[in-house]
Amino acid sequence: MSHTAHIRSHRKPRRSASTLAMRAGVAGGVLSTLAVAGASGSANAAEPVTQTLELPTLTADLAAQAAQTADATQQAAANYQLQAERDAAAANAAKQAKADLAEAKQKAAEAKKKADEEARIQAAARASRNAERTVLSASSSTGSSSSTGSSTATGSAAAVISFVKAQIGKAYVSGATGPSAYDCSGLVQTAFKQVGVSLPRVSQDQSTAGTQVSLSNLQPGDILYWGSAGSAYHVAVYVGDGMFVGAQNPSSGVGEHPLSYDPPTGAVRVL
Repeated sequence: MSHTAHIRSHRKPRRSASTLAMRAGVAGGVLSTLAVAGASGSANAAEPVTQTLELPTLTADLAAQAAQTADATQQAAANYQLQAERDAAAANAAKQAKADLAEAKQKAAEAKKKADEEARIQAAARASRNAERTVLSASSSTGSSSSTGSSTATGSAAAVISFVKAQIGKAYVSGATGPSAYDCSGLVQTAFKQVGVSLPRVSQDQSTAGTQVSLSNLQPGDILYWGSAGSAYHVAVYVGDGMFVGAQNPSSGVGEHPLSYDPPTGAVRVL
């Protein structure tokens, strides 16, 4: 027996043909599987390319829809705002109309009150004139010896009467104070100015310029007025014998008339 017979050989044992065949089959199966997987992977890898090409179209459609939705929302908001402004304007207009109506009613009430007051004053003036007319008629019928029928005038009164009689026939012009035309208070003021008496310019003030006297106790040179004292609308100068001289109106001018022609309401004495 050899001295090396008990030592194992380091050579690898030869593989059997069956083992090699099995390994070759396995390797082939693996390679086939890899080939199929690679083909499948290649096919699958091509699909994202198609999807990627479709994304821009899809994104553009979504952007267009979003833009249309934004425009519609903006238009709706603008419409709501416009309607709100119209509603606010209508409310303000209604409020202003209500205030204007209230103001108009108040003014109408004030105007009516003023008109009623004027009518009352005029009615009272007419009643007073009628009463004075009755007194004057009674005085004339009884031949009263009062100074109403007197024609005697001296001093300043005579100068005033002489002046107004000299103006008879001249024109009536509103606001005129002579020498060619007068209105009623302009004639009276200018007449008394001749004797140094300064009178107010208008009839309202002239009717309160002196001492109030009764129409049954007139003296030549007294100032006659028509209307209420302080609000008279006409004045003239009493010249005696139941006559007066005054600038009546544009149609008659300055003239001399009896008291019965237009009975005065009252009289004041400044001389």
